Amino acid sequence: MRIDLLAGTVYHPAVMPPHVPTILVFDSGLGGLTVYAELIKARPDARFVYAADDAAFPYGRLSEAALVTRVLAVMEALVAAHAPEIVVIACNTASTLVLPHLRARFSIPFVGTVPAIKPAAARSASRMVSVLATPGTVARDYTQDLVRAYAGDCAVELVGSTRLAAIAEAELAGAPASDAEIMAEIAPCFREAADGRRTDTVVLACTHYPLLLPRLERLAPWPVSFLDPAPAIARRMVELIGAPLLGHEGEEEARAVFTGTGAGDTLKAALAARGFTRIDTGALAFAMA
Repeated sequence: MRIDLLAGTVYHPAVMPPHVPTILVFDSGLGGLTVYAELIKARPDARFVYAADDAAFPYGRLSEAALVTRVLAVMEALVAAHAPEIVVIACNTASTLVLPHLRARFSIPFVGTVPAIKPAAARSASRMVSVLATPGTVARDYTQDLVRAYAGDCAVELVGSTRLAAIAEAELAGAPASDAEIMAEIAPCFREAADGRRTDTVVLACTHYPLLLPRLERLAPWPVSFLDPAPAIARRMVELIGAPLLGHEGEEEARAVFTGTGAGDTLKAALAARGFTRIDTGALAFAMA
């Protein structure tokens, strides 16, 4: 408290409220919701914007050059519109190809998503690991380099699924695939060696896949550990922007933004259940190039 002797009044200096960060979570579709679920646990005070570039989903059908151009253009608009303190790229494909370009273009920090091959190798007792990913992630040198660097003493099976990401999106929208359809995508992950050892760890190298985790666990022919990178991504985010502000939990609205047509009623209900109070479809005027 201070006394202004000239005016003879008593006043309290203004106290600036603590700054609540805006965190942008970006994916080609809704797989990044599995990452968002961990991020909000780590920073429940933050203002979240979830951006789905559904107009270009799936990213795997774009050439590498087209994907880089696309993500840079969409990110320019998102950063201008929402001014985030940090961006989480909740997509393996975009992370492995576009992160260096994003970090060169923008001054804010970016956290990417990479296949959890290092922790899988550390965890595996049988030394038999499978990496379940999109065909593009399986084929990239980045993935091969991770295997060589961290899993050289393991038998690593790289399994490229062409349909599982779309199946996960359909599941969230209330149109689940059959068990047989899912099993056809994951069956190559489960290997048995001549000495009786079996695959005991499966890396979920696409953020869409944990949306199907209960079904994956039920359909697995024997128990395995399915590794989801989301908790590690959340820890890295906190390292970069700090711990939550006490007393601000749950005060900020979460917003979902779609570049395309976005969500039907079932999907909007699923988003609302995850705390998204605003859902903007076609918020960014991007069409497929």
